Amino acid sequence: MIIDKTVFIPVDPDTAFALITEPERLRRWQTVAARVDLRVGGEYRWTVTPGHSAAGTYTEIEPGKRVVFTWGWQGTEAPEANPSTVAITLEPVDGGTNVRLVHEGLVGEQVAAHTEGWNHFLGRLEALATTGDAGADDWAAAPDPINELISAEATLAIAQRTLASLESSDMGLQTPCEDFTVDALVEHLVGSVTSIGKALGLEMDDDASASPEVRVADAAAATLEAFNARGLEGTIDMGFAVLPANIVANILNIEFLIHAWDFASAKGQSLDVAPALSDYVLGLARNTIAPGMRGHSFAEETLVEESAESLDRLVAFTGRQVTKA
Repeated sequence: MIIDKTVFIPVDPDTAFALITEPERLRRWQTVAARVDLRVGGEYRWTVTPGHSAAGTYTEIEPGKRVVFTWGWQGTEAPEANPSTVAITLEPVDGGTNVRLVHEGLVGEQVAAHTEGWNHFLGRLEALATTGDAGADDWAAAPDPINELISAEATLAIAQRTLASLESSDMGLQTPCEDFTVDALVEHLVGSVTSIGKALGLEMDDDASASPEVRVADAAAATLEAFNARGLEGTIDMGFAVLPANIVANILNIEFLIHAWDFASAKGQSLDVAPALSDYVLGLARNTIAPGMRGHSFAEETLVEESAESLDRLVAFTGRQVTKA
């Protein structure tokens, strides 16, 4: 069966083509993470929502006009064993571009599920192209089911949105981490994610001239893809210690969510996190931050009201003073 849907966006075809093919732009409306090798025969992998990644191969590419790729879900719980095909065609019209998406090869319940998905994401594409911001994706906010890697993808989505809002004038701002400006904290976060990627056997490259969001996103996408392929069993040699794999995944969660809070706080902004997610990460933090880490990696836990929201309790547990923007 076929899904055939067309939306209008008020941008030219070249801009539309970038929105549907470039990782930095895909993250604004469709994906949490995206790896793209944009050539015929090249492969892509998109984390569409936390815990759900699609992958395939590009079969046709006409810049500014058309892209065709196979589509299949990864993992043992994937809804289909065989890939289908997605074709996106761009037609210039007065005031912008018609984006026509045709998804072929779906069977049974796949049609309804994918129709709902494409309606959701094409609506976000329209919002991005029209207003410049599709907003945070509600589908990524509170994953269910959840584990340490799925929550890491959800917290990454929050961190990336916060990082994307940073401007050059923000880089010298002081963060709640006493020894870190925004610029220094970006370097710390990139270094932390990169070190985990290297421990997983990756060769990690960092383009220091790229934006903070791109640097973190590139490192995180590669690291989480490798981590998902490896799984949460056994241990990982981090160089300074051999740690259980789930504890290393916990570290990613803490790094993404706590530093997202740090970046937002440095700008005098609040951070919007689904309580289910912050509560889950608080549990991970309690299983990860040992008393011996206080005074080194983390300050002493600060006090908050017992009735405080889970994000505030998480922030306090990591030794930060809870303040309201």
